[in-house]
Amino acid sequence: MSPLERPELFWSTDEVAAKLTDPTLRIVDCRFAFDRDERAAYLAGHLPGAVYCDWSSDLAAPPPPSGHPLWMLAAPDDFARVMARLGISNDTLVVGYDSEGGHSAARLWLALRAYGHDAFAVMEGGLPKWQREGRPLERGEAHVAPARFVPHPRAGVIASKADVLDAVRKGDPWLLDVRRESEYTGEEVRAARGGHVPGAVNILWREALKDDWTLKDPDEIGSLYADAGFGPDTRTITYCQGGVRAAFTHLVLTALGHEDVRTYDGSWEEWGNDPDVPVVTGRS
Repeated sequence: MSPLERPELFWSTDEVAAKLTDPTLRIVDCRFAFDRDERAAYLAGHLPGAVYCDWSSDLAAPPPPSGHPLWMLAAPDDFARVMARLGISNDTLVVGYDSEGGHSAARLWLALRAYGHDAFAVMEGGLPKWQREGRPLERGEAHVAPARFVPHPRAGVIASKADVLDAVRKGDPWLLDVRRESEYTGEEVRAARGGHVPGAVNILWREALKDDWTLKDPDEIGSLYADAGFGPDTRTITYCQGGVRAAFTHLVLTALGHEDVRTYDGSWEEWGNDPDVPVVTGRS
């Protein structure tokens, strides 16, 4: 497998296993699904010492008065309290995993990155790979000592609706829609309106992964994005429905060495429910 430009962002199961007892490391189980109880799954079996993080409640701000659950990034003080509860300080090395190759764990990476914390890696292949290899699991809640986390908000990580509107008008940055094709075309409607942001290119987030949830060869992934116009120097904004799949693609592009990538935090949940912004249906 060709090396990533930033290999520290994806750890192998061997690397995680070797660090299980490291007191400076915090392993976070980030499994999430709308249609099943992943916290119950965590309690039934998780990596030794792993704490549980539900991105939809732990990492998201309360819904706005409109009632649409935008899942915007939590405010600094709220985020700091969650990190403290999880035993994550500014000096903690965090490794996140889930059951879908880093899909949900990437949202924790995005949040930490937005608040100035870069010491984070996703366990490649996630829990399925760990289990296939016969590695140990623990049951029940992992209890950790509280920590102190001080947020240092950082620009250049999160994009706003205004940023996306500006990109539509100027054609720069490029917009990368990582949802299913049916969402992109508007056939599958998950907001007041279906479709996509004008000018956005559609590459499913899952295209970076093999069927077993491990990463494809970096050269193959790099070519996938480069062939669609997203080279290492392309200014890019990723989006999806709620900023989670988009965070994963953001993480992958960063691991490939792309420097100027942001995730539209409100994503389609915000855009598709705003009648004042433009929408395109069908293939661009």
